[in-house]
Amino acid sequence: MMVIREYVNEMEALVARSVLEAHHIPAVVLRDDAGGMLPSMHLLYPVRLAVRVGDATHALRILDAPFEGDAFIDELLGPDDAAGHA
Repeated sequence: MMVIREYVNEMEALVARSVLEAHHIPAVVLRDDAGGMLPSMHLLYPVRLAVRVGDATHALRILDAPFEGDAFIDELLGPDDAAGHA
């Protein structure tokens, strides 16, 4: 297994895992929070997303790919507004 990303928020890691699993890449979320009893531990020990070593490059490409809805948002708001710029 290889850690490919670290997250402060467990929910973001779970969403990323779901995206990878939808692309048939097994992934695990690793967290050190005393079994959920100390969620503040995420500040010291980030939530990690791990995949098989052979899947790491493909998994990163999937996670780094632009969201399909981004083009639609850019059309509606314009690229500057959609990026959060004035």
